[in-house]
Amino acid sequence: MSLLQSFKLDHLPEDFAVHIALYQNVRNAAFLQQQLLQGNTDFEYAFIDASAILSSTHLLAAIFRAANDKFNDRLKSKNVHAEMVFCLSMNNNHLSESIQGDAVPFNDAEISHFTDIGKVRKAYKLVDAGEQPRRQKSKGLRLRDAQSQDKNVNSVHGDSSCAKAERRDLEIMVLGLMALRGAT
Repeated sequence: MSLLQSFKLDHLPEDFAVHIALYQNVRNAAFLQQQLLQGNTDFEYAFIDASAILSSTHLLAAIFRAANDKFNDRLKSKNVHAEMVFCLSMNNNHLSESIQGDAVPFNDAEISHFTDIGKVRKAYKLVDAGEQPRRQKSKGLRLRDAQSQDKNVNSVHGDSSCAKAERRDLEIMVLGLMALRGAT
């Protein structure tokens, strides 16, 4: 069963629709990756690791940027699907009949179950305020001041207001970095 959701994005052509499905317990990821690498045109989709996504806004921002680049002939990759993945990657160096997994609703609550905050911080070079940088001069951005953090909250997956605030701050920083990268 697919829980495919369709979106229209402002400032893009009326006939441009985005279709998103979120899956968990995917059992054929290797097969799907193989199809993409082989260039199988039946698999022209953007398969994205949900552990690197903070929210629906994070994903939709990458989709908008990729689509905008497509319509303005600025793609840096071979197609808009690859461009979406490219937009989500700071390191520049779906389809129910093909995915063997459990479809779940595409919303922030579900996405938060997948998100690996450490992976997001590492990908965008963001340093937690309580974390000591390995080098004297850190190139990473710092999240929320350590004194404003509840010292008992170790993860932003929790329901505490502090965890939600940290997740919101992280999302703002990631979206800002994505926007800055798109402007160059």
